[in-house]
Amino acid sequence: MKYKVLGNTGLKVSELCLGTMTFGGKGFFKAMGSLGQDAVDQLVKKSVDAGINFIDTANVYSEGMSEELTGQAIRNLGLNRDDLIISTKVRGAMGQGPNNQGLTRKHILQQVEASLKRLQTDYIDLYQIHSFDPITPLEETVNVLDDLVRSGKVRYIGASNLSAWQLMKAVGYSSYNDKARFISMQSYYSLAGRDIERELIPLLNDQKIGLMVWSPLAAGLLSGKYNRNGESETGGRLTNFASFPVDRDRAFSIIEALQPMAESKGASVAQLSLSWLLHQSAVTSVIIGANKIEQLEDNLKSVEISFSSEELQILDEVSKLPVEYPGWMLGRSNR
Repeated sequence: MKYKVLGNTGLKVSELCLGTMTFGGKGFFKAMGSLGQDAVDQLVKKSVDAGINFIDTANVYSEGMSEELTGQAIRNLGLNRDDLIISTKVRGAMGQGPNNQGLTRKHILQQVEASLKRLQTDYIDLYQIHSFDPITPLEETVNVLDDLVRSGKVRYIGASNLSAWQLMKAVGYSSYNDKARFISMQSYYSLAGRDIERELIPLLNDQKIGLMVWSPLAAGLLSGKYNRNGESETGGRLTNFASFPVDRDRAFSIIEALQPMAESKGASVAQLSLSWLLHQSAVTSVIIGANKIEQLEDNLKSVEISFSSEELQILDEVSKLPVEYPGWMLGRSNR
């Protein structure tokens, strides 16, 4: 396992991060997984034994159960809390009331205390806003996050699912007002979905903000188990992908390019899909999740995969984004 510095800090995180969306199985997230404490303990132990020191969760995952199971697993396994980097998120609805969601001072202060209790810890290493809140002034959100950092309850702050202009607005406000600054962005990125290369990645590179990748296998599409008809090797059908926007023809062309590479390396298509992300310089850590220990073991092997320059060129060509304004004009001007 390799470790990378997260953003413009000295904080070292493993290049693979354990995602916990499959923990709990309550409410909306039951479709993702419904792992109980014993299974969670096994996944956390396997991850830590493999060198992972980074665990990502969120208050909305299974209505708080994911945080509870994660915190209990750390206690059950006797892990040293200070050896781990624990990240969680705030923004989504955690109750029926009108103020039980969003990025207001009221909601954030309530939820950070609830997350600390569920995780059985007195500090959160990385506290992330889960998405943009169009109602709450951005200044209010940044100010309360700064207060949490100064209090010691939160070590660093990050963002997730923001557009480039939203992130830059927050960074600009923090920089000019001496407030805690977002050190990371958690975004969807995969061989089948390279949209963030247009605006976000140039911004992250310019501002030295770390990138955490969620859904690196495009909701399972890049697992290599499905063909162009969406049918799996076992006769099932790809269902989680129905509402996941993607160019399916391009995605299956990517899979077809990966398959001979996987065979030659004695690896899985999923391992190569993850490894491609690890070869992207903007990526700090790739979030992997699993319902079974075998899935986790397969994903962990991605750190051992290497590509030749020719292979990377093939994958770049088959997965590259179509040109779009102003990108094509900027490229022409730069030449």
